[in-house]
Amino acid sequence: MEFKIDTKDNFTVIIPVADDLNAALADNIAAKCEETRQNGSNNFIIDLQHIKNADQPGLELLVKLHEDCYSNERSLVFTGLSAAVMNEMKVNETDLLLNVAPKMIEAIDIISMEILERDLLSEE
Repeated sequence: MEFKIDTKDNFTVIIPVADDLNAALADNIAAKCEETRQNGSNNFIIDLQHIKNADQPGLELLVKLHEDCYSNERSLVFTGLSAAVMNEMKVNETDLLLNVAPKMIEAIDIISMEILERDLLSEE
C-alpha cells in the first residue's frame, strides 16, 4: 500500500493512495498511525481524497482505530471523503462515530482544539 505522509508539529497527515477502502487498507492505515505514533506523533488526519469506494468491514476498522486513539488521548480526524464514501458511512451511521471534517483546514482546527482541551484538562 502506498501512503503519502506529511508530518507537522502537532499532527501527521496520512493520505492513502488507493481507490477502495476495505479491511486491508484500514489495517494498513492503523499500522501507519502506530508507526508514526512510535516516532512521536499522537494526532492524525487521514485524508481520503483518493478513495472512491468504501465497504463496511473497512469502515468498522476505522471506528476501532478512532476508539483506540481517543482512549489513549490522541486525536484522529478523517477528511477528503467522496460522496460515495460518505453515503456508505451513513448506511450504518459510521459517520456519527468518527470525526469527519469536510476540508483539511477544519480537520486541523479539530486537532488543535482537542490538543488545547487536553492541555487545559491536564492542568486541573
